[in-house]
Amino acid sequence: MSTKHYGSCLCGEVHYEVAGNFDSFFLCHCGRCRKDTGSAHAANLFSTTATLTWVSGEKAVRTFQLPETRHARSFCGTCGSALPLEQMGGALLAVPAGSLDSHLANKPNAHICVGSKATWDEALETYPKIEALPEP
Repeated sequence: MSTKHYGSCLCGEVHYEVAGNFDSFFLCHCGRCRKDTGSAHAANLFSTTATLTWVSGEKAVRTFQLPETRHARSFCGTCGSALPLEQMGGALLAVPAGSLDSHLANKPNAHICVGSKATWDEALETYPKIEALPEP
């Protein structure tokens, strides 16, 4: 049975559907993924069999390919939100987990590229947790 997932960008201009299952879910700590996200790591789902359909806003989707590397990312040209990307000639679909609107049952398989993680990325789970925005 095929699963369907739905996602969108922050401004709502782009909506997509992924039909199929994800093979893996990695939290990547490499410097390129940190730059892409502005965070400690990227959270991407990967599939070799799922299909991507742009429901709306496909014309707003932009892709940046880092020259002379396999590193690329797709994003909304209006708000900059990360979006799915077909890689390796369509053989691999990468979906930013945070762009999904539908429930995701998958849990990460692993943290990868931890040898190059940020120096401040240590024991993050030990810091205080605040339910909403902190008071000014």
